[in-house]
Amino acid sequence: MPCARSSSTRSRQRPSRPMTRSRPRSTRGRKKPRPEPRPGMGLVEEFVKHLSLERGLSPNTCLAYGSDLAHFTAWLKARDPLGVDPALLDDYLWHLKQDRSLREVSIFRKMEALRAFYRFQAAEERIPQDPTRNFHSPHLPRRLPDFLTLDEIEALLNVPAGTDFAALRAKTMLELLYATGMRASELLSLKPEYVNLQDGWVRVFGKGSKERMIPIHEHAVRALRRYLEVRQRRFDGKHMDAVVFLNRSGRTLSRIQLWRDLKLLSRRARLQRELHPHLLRHTFATHLLRGGADLRALQEMLGHASLITTQIYTHLDATGLKQTHKKHHPRG
Repeated sequence: MPCARSSSTRSRQRPSRPMTRSRPRSTRGRKKPRPEPRPGMGLVEEFVKHLSLERGLSPNTCLAYGSDLAHFTAWLKARDPLGVDPALLDDYLWHLKQDRSLREVSIFRKMEALRAFYRFQAAEERIPQDPTRNFHSPHLPRRLPDFLTLDEIEALLNVPAGTDFAALRAKTMLELLYATGMRASELLSLKPEYVNLQDGWVRVFGKGSKERMIPIHEHAVRALRRYLEVRQRRFDGKHMDAVVFLNRSGRTLSRIQLWRDLKLLSRRARLQRELHPHLLRHTFATHLLRGGADLRALQEMLGHASLITTQIYTHLDATGLKQTHKKHHPRG
């Protein structure tokens, strides 16, 4: 007979564990599955690359086109952008106007993005016909550009530059913007080798990487020369980006900091309005025309592709109109 286990042996046996549910495995550190890309986003990315690499549009313009088209594909949801017809586009524009309450200027910009996008798709023969071919742009009110008076610009230019690097940089940017009418992006991308202080010229690359030469007067030359000397002493032996206007770390100055510098100058000059780069561009163009500048020459300096764009600066305020009438009318 088999030997029976003794009681002492049984007492040494482990008690059985109660049945428990298995713990779920931790998901810590695991990557969440990426959401499925919206239909058409690959087409948008390809189109934005086309704008940048083939048409040479500025990064800000490409970003704006991409943002507008991304909003459109989000509105489409699961629908294929290549299957869009004019009726669906009308629904989208109605959505922008009624549901989102966008102004005509914003709707016009989004329409232009759609028009360019579908022209590109038609040229690539991905769609048989451009669905935007019958687009009618909304009526945009003609807005005359705002500009500074001579007294206001003199108050700004009379603000002492001081010895502080940031204050000197702000004053130099003011001088250069008013002397050349450059855009903010053109100013911030200006390189030292594009500046000819001896002959008084700056070389600018504008929209579409179009190159133009703009003369600068002696006041701007002196301000720029002084700034470049201080810039060189401050960053001598240190790394600095290959542009004229730098932040305190030697990096390219941001658009936000440019606006802050101009805003501070405006407060110091006690102006009653907001100062921004494009206001100085409008002021440059208006003051040149009032001084007798040729419209074609102004077009070249501003970098406008069309003379029609430049003609908007031929406006006069009421004071200038009255003075002109008094000066030139036989009975004035």
